[in-house]
Amino acid sequence: MADFHLNRRKFIQGASAVLTLTALQAKGVTFPGTFNNMRVGLIGAGWYGKSDLFRLIQVSDVNVVAVCDVDSNHLEEAGKLISERQASKQVPKLYQDYRKMLAEHKLDLVLIGTPDHWHARHAIDAMTSGAHVYLQKPVSVDVLEGEAILSTARKYNKKVQVGTQRRSTPHLVDAKERVIDKGLLGKISHVEMCCYYHMRKNGNPPLEAVPDFLDYEMWTGPAPLRPYDGLPHGSWWRTFMEYGNGITGDMCVHMFDTVRWLLQLKWPKQVSATGGIYVQKEGKSNIADTQTAIFEYDELNCVWQHRTWGNPTDPEYPWAFIIYGDKGTLKGSVMKYEFIPIGKGDRITKDVVYEKEEFPADLNEPRIELHTAPATRQHMRNLLSAIENDHLPVADIEEGHISTASCILANLSMQLNRPLQYDPQKKTCINDPEATKLLKRPYRQPWQHPYMM
Repeated sequence: MADFHLNRRKFIQGASAVLTLTALQAKGVTFPGTFNNMRVGLIGAGWYGKSDLFRLIQVSDVNVVAVCDVDSNHLEEAGKLISERQASKQVPKLYQDYRKMLAEHKLDLVLIGTPDHWHARHAIDAMTSGAHVYLQKPVSVDVLEGEAILSTARKYNKKVQVGTQRRSTPHLVDAKERVIDKGLLGKISHVEMCCYYHMRKNGNPPLEAVPDFLDYEMWTGPAPLRPYDGLPHGSWWRTFMEYGNGITGDMCVHMFDTVRWLLQLKWPKQVSATGGIYVQKEGKSNIADTQTAIFEYDELNCVWQHRTWGNPTDPEYPWAFIIYGDKGTLKGSVMKYEFIPIGKGDRITKDVVYEKEEFPADLNEPRIELHTAPATRQHMRNLLSAIENDHLPVADIEEGHISTASCILANLSMQLNRPLQYDPQKKTCINDPEATKLLKRPYRQPWQHPYMM
């Protein structure tokens, strides 16, 4: 892999200029002279990869010069749509091998929207080539991949914004400022988090030939090579532990990260979990359909529950967090939040912000998550500010790593049937050599795991 060391471009200088830029960008104004020289690449041009990139294009006139995907149909569609949306109208150069893309372009920023099993390798290779990174969550499929991404980011002083965009969600930012920061909850000693979406794919499709437009060998990369039984795109790959970390790794990582951000929590002292496939046993899926995890802090437990069957505990909050204090309760989701005081006091509520008037193109984009678009735009603005002003982004890689690794530890605890305590300095599970060995998954040859003991 070529190792490019790029000089950081000099952008707008001065605090007043930065404040003005941020305020105007918050209203949807882009600045042709600010980031239009930033050369951007995308690895993973499926649904969410394109969605993230389109949000970036909406807030800055970056130059998308290269796109990579192992599916030539995704690739061609992405090239066409990007050329229609970016100011230059340029069609980016298209690649099926990300290594070639990184070697041929000195990119300033790389967006990564590939399946989870590729996140670490793509992020690290992008940073060593000279680029900053926008990395979808979870950041890794094992704990030591996350440690390797973090150490690489710090070594090369690269900004990595993780796609845990609840930290940039307008109504949840409001909840932090109006409820959490003002101490309206009092002493907080219990948190509940949940996901009750019926999102676990569980079919029995037959084996078939790999289509000509898909490089299945490259799609699989460092993961185990499963017999091909249809396109892995969409949600099918998520139903296998070979490529991710189940519902906990996919959905808990968002809510746990949100709670940690709101309450300023770091590594949990101990993680424990139980669960398995209790109900949906008929298909190929090997991820848990039922799981409960406890992330323990001093005088505070954060409890996660997911079921991919049955009814949600509260139909208004099927994917949510509830923070309990001795003075009140804060309930939050991607759609709204409610503060409910104990005794006297005013309820505080706020609904999701859509920004449909400011960004009408959202209404015509297939599969867009309208409720998430404003958060992703703000996430992109924050990343650009971090690059420009050399500060850590709001969802910095260290925060993404803690949230991801904690969920991975929950899965390992469920597998081993005992609590785990992770030592981030020693990179081991305390007094548990068996669990420590599971912190690093084996890679399929010839791919190399990025963490070297």
